Amino acid sequence: QLQLVESGGGLVQPGGSLRLSCAASGARLDYYAIGWFRQAPGKEREGVSCISNGASSTYYGDSVKGRFTISRDNAKNTVYLQMNSLKPEDTAVYYCAATNLMTTPTIWSAQSRYTYWGQGTQVTVSS
Repeated sequence: QLQLVESGGGLVQPGGSLRLSCAASGARLDYYAIGWFRQAPGKEREGVSCISNGASSTYYGDSVKGRFTISRDNAKNTVYLQMNSLKPEDTAVYYCAATNLMTTPTIWSAQSRYTYWGQGTQVTVSS
């Protein structure tokens, strides 16, 4: 059973950076594509980014393109989300999730395709 644990969240000023980590245990992460999602208070959870199992493909939500970068180190069973130029509207709980289904530019953010989810890490962007 794959288990995912996020870390790296915290409080940061606007314009600052954070790097989130998604560490996996219980199975090899390289069998799975990994997505990052976020949920702000009062809003629905939305897709932030996704990386295919071999890291050949990456996808980003429109609101984070050019600011966030997803990467993975399969040897460490970990996926990262580097977040730069953070804005107050990036404030949310961030979740990582795993899927062994195909990911494409049009379906990567479909949450029903992800089987395993972490517990989330809070990111707060505020001065």
